Amino acid sequence: MNMSEKCKQHVDSCRFCWMCHHICPIGNATGHERSTARARALGISLVNRGAIELDEIMDNIYECCTCGACVHDCTTGWDPVMFTKETRLQAALEGKLPDYINKFVDNCLNTGNAYGKTELCDDLKKAISNHSDKKDTLLLLGVDARFMACKQAVKAINVLEKAGVDFTALETEAPSGWQLDFLIGAANETKEQMNACAKMLNEYKTVVVYDPNDAKAIKQTYKEYGVEVSANVVTYTAFLAQLLDEGKLQANNTGKTVVFQDPYQLSRDLEETEEGRKVISAFADLHEMLLNRTETVWAGNILMAQYLPDVIKEVSARRLFNVTSIGETAIVTASVSEYVALKNVDQKDVEILSIEDLILG
Repeated sequence: MNMSEKCKQHVDSCRFCWMCHHICPIGNATGHERSTARARALGISLVNRGAIELDEIMDNIYECCTCGACVHDCTTGWDPVMFTKETRLQAALEGKLPDYINKFVDNCLNTGNAYGKTELCDDLKKAISNHSDKKDTLLLLGVDARFMACKQAVKAINVLEKAGVDFTALETEAPSGWQLDFLIGAANETKEQMNACAKMLNEYKTVVVYDPNDAKAIKQTYKEYGVEVSANVVTYTAFLAQLLDEGKLQANNTGKTVVFQDPYQLSRDLEETEEGRKVISAFADLHEMLLNRTETVWAGNILMAQYLPDVIKEVSARRLFNVTSIGETAIVTASVSEYVALKNVDQKDVEILSIEDLILG
């Protein structure tokens, strides 16, 4: 496999190490050694040494959710996410992607989203139509909210309306490219999609990004790939915290006790941990998970649930167990994808709320 020397070094350093074994959400959910970063490194090493073929390990390569818990926990500085993404890219270049991944990639290229969706729900169309005029501020909803959680997308709009924000919402958004980046990494197709999105964003002074997946892509990955954004890009949680500070968003603290599910994209990648807490604390009594902020545990997502439904359901169930194990009964999310994943668990012990749910009551 044509892998960079840097990645080969990380692979060879990780394949005998157990340091992050205990913190992989997928590995903990499956209970399989093959699901861990170490096992992925060992498989890639075997490919590099000619012992096995690349397509033999690709299902395993797509078990990684790229949450970066292993990277964060590694005191020696190795990066399993980096070599996992490079392996996905090389598999794409060599035509060795699994069929189910090829389908998602084709959907991204043909429809702009991995799910192949082309129509918004009627309620979201109506909500967007009320903000079709061009303003200085754009609310970027993202593909997960628009096509897989339209009720939450409507609520995201409703919250900004409640605060009296003058903003634009688009019936047709250019995808940020985060899904292609997850599926095939730094391919030309990924960068082309990101450049198209940047061109759209640059028509606005401020862009409020609802989905942490999009926020990470635009605020971090774009810079790595040389994609330039001139607009002021802020996360939805940071924007809400600013509205609270300015007195535009009026809070009514009900005294409800909740814990916060930190999205890793915000906490680990963008180092944004307190903005969401400021918002939640204005509307409820905030307690903390045992693993919070940069130590957060990923709670699942929509995309991986398309091809690993049982595993992702178990990932989400384990995070809800973390809630009940400390005697709490309600969790608030700032990620539409984690919200949907948690809601997909059949349980009655934990109330699952988005920040929008908390604000709108």
